[in-house]
Amino acid sequence: MGRAIASLCARETDAAGRPVWNVLGFVDEDPRLHGAAVDGLPVLGGLPVVARHPGARLVVSICHVDFHGARRRIVETLGLPAHRYATIVHPTAVIDPSCTVGPGAVVMPQVCALPGGTVGAHAVVRPQTMMAADVTVRDYATVAAQVFLGRGVVVEEEAYVGAGTKVRERAVVGPRAVVGMGSLVLGPVPGHEVWAGSPLRRLGPAV
Repeated sequence: MGRAIASLCARETDAAGRPVWNVLGFVDEDPRLHGAAVDGLPVLGGLPVVARHPGARLVVSICHVDFHGARRRIVETLGLPAHRYATIVHPTAVIDPSCTVGPGAVVMPQVCALPGGTVGAHAVVRPQTMMAADVTVRDYATVAAQVFLGRGVVVEEEAYVGAGTKVRERAVVGPRAVVGMGSLVLGPVPGHEVWAGSPLRRLGPAV
């Protein structure tokens, strides 16, 4: 998702009509990529390279369902203060002023968040998702594209809600739970489990 975030930074700069972000490049632990270019931006190295850029701000961009615990591991490994992480909100996202968006969070195009919403630190909300009033997406959670979260829904830490899912008001998606794409969630989803479908059913433990 790093390429998408670099594009978001460029769009935010375009919308502002002034420099907002100067993207230095990517950090990746795969040594085969070091020195390569991705969309014209260099792969600077692995995590140790972050120490060479003390003034830079970061976004931890891993959000694939198979690696949804990786963001927390990287942030804890780096041990940086919250102000070192950038908060990226696409200019087409409509976020009520009463909402809070945490450090390192990414809010993608055409997301709508109504009053009282929270997007936690290092959380990701992908395109065209609708957050009704008082929705909470906690730290490190991922909400995929075109999801509807009803009023008062809580997506707990490191949970993953798949694309096109609809979640009824006040339902809670438990920590590290995975909800498969296109699901209909009418009640609580236990943490550390995979659920999917309409009607929703348990598929097994989350990895």
